Amino acid sequence: MKLYIITGEPSGDMHAANLVSELKKEIKNIQIRAWGGDKLIKEDVQLVRHIKETSVMGFYQVLKNINLIRKNLAFCKEDILTFKPDAIVLIDYPGFNLRIAKFAKKNAIKVYYYIPPKVWAWNENRINKIRKYVDHLLVVFPFEEEYYKSNSIRAEYVGNPIFDEIKKKRPSFSYKINKPIIALLPGSRKQEIDKILDEMLSVVNDFKDYQFIIGCTNSFAKDYYQSFIKERNVKLVFGETYNLLQNAKVALVASGTASLEAAFLSVPQIVCYKTSLITYIIARFLIKIKYISLVNILLDKQVVVELIQQNLNRSNVKKNLHILLDENFSDKILINYKKIKKIFGSSNASKNVSKYIISSLKEI
Repeated sequence: MKLYIITGEPSGDMHAANLVSELKKEIKNIQIRAWGGDKLIKEDVQLVRHIKETSVMGFYQVLKNINLIRKNLAFCKEDILTFKPDAIVLIDYPGFNLRIAKFAKKNAIKVYYYIPPKVWAWNENRINKIRKYVDHLLVVFPFEEEYYKSNSIRAEYVGNPIFDEIKKKRPSFSYKINKPIIALLPGSRKQEIDKILDEMLSVVNDFKDYQFIIGCTNSFAKDYYQSFIKERNVKLVFGETYNLLQNAKVALVASGTASLEAAFLSVPQIVCYKTSLITYIIARFLIKIKYISLVNILLDKQVVVELIQQNLNRSNVKKNLHILLDENFSDKILINYKKIKKIFGSSNASKNVSKYIISSLKEI
């Protein structure tokens, strides 16, 4: 069996690597080429492009890097034809992956989309592309099955891979704890971090009884993160997001997967988001839901505070962090987190996706 996997972000790399691990348990001679990161490399996957070269976020950044994106698309298409896979597995990364899905359809290559774009939240016109170009849709939110069914698309709920990752045994936390920890998770892409981290760090000197620790991605060097810290008492940990969250009292979290991770690990949080003005204005027209954090979206109410764009500033972070550190307020959040966990039920997403792919390809 030959598979071609494409993802463009650290979270996608993690989920892709877990899927590869499960596939290898079932098929010993499987051949895989992929676009991804270090976790796929550790699974001995032949990497075509590293996420350091491909991760682009926001409308402005896409326009700015349009020539690079075009070159990557052209190279990817050529590489797929050369490799001749039995199927392509797309993981998140929708702007790029939906174009590859269209190409694959034209060339009679089966397409599996695992963790498809959140069209129920914004950019719903993508649903037509999914209907036309994706053969198998594997979703990670239970309500997505019914959503796609109502749009004449069959989708399979496979569980949420974050559960699988959280359940893994890992080495003990590298940091020696001597004060209550406030975790800072500013995102995994440079465009996010550049906009968000300074605002998070602006309140460090207002909470001297706490230790601020930044959960850093291995995609960037230590010097990059230290350039934000200046003279503040802030620590860095790399590649230990779950250990950091498990030991944190509260967290400031960039909107995205990390907000759900904090919920699953029962960490009260404030969700932060800031982007370029152009991207923000365009997004306001496209987004059709009330909230941006998955926690609030899933429960359809404000469970955690969202500080977005101009509201992400020192004054608001300080005020809301004081409120969050109040035990009574945090307890209310934790009660709602339990409701979220019930929504998802049990998991084993990577194993379920692996079995689905193998079973369906054997039927061909």
